[in-house]
Amino acid sequence: MALNQGTMATNLNVTEIKAFIPSKNYGLSKQFYQDMGFTMKSDSDGVAYFNFQNSSFLLQDFYDSGLADNLMMHLLVENAFHWHRTLLENRLIEKYDVEISEPEERPWRMVDFTLTDPSGVLWRIAHNI
Repeated sequence: MALNQGTMATNLNVTEIKAFIPSKNYGLSKQFYQDMGFTMKSDSDGVAYFNFQNSSFLLQDFYDSGLADNLMMHLLVENAFHWHRTLLENRLIEKYDVEISEPEERPWRMVDFTLTDPSGVLWRIAHNI
């Protein structure tokens, strides 16, 4: 049945979009994201809800290497240099044996760096120039 837009008020406001992130080791990944700066708001039935200010995602107790190795998250921040320094100070590399690149200015008018989580998910953390 088609909706008659003339007789019905339309509300297409979006309140949030979240990605489901896989985890190879659910407990380790939950701690990693908390050390990264996210707040775990809930954890139930193998899905943990994380947020930081107005950004959020769902961490799932599920792992598929094909998904994890090909998933990329983009976190747009005000200052990528400050995020990079904070992640290094939080010792994520040593604690979780993860990779983090140096911030670089990109041709697409952003400064960004990458961080790979313990399951292989690539995060690109950037700010606009």
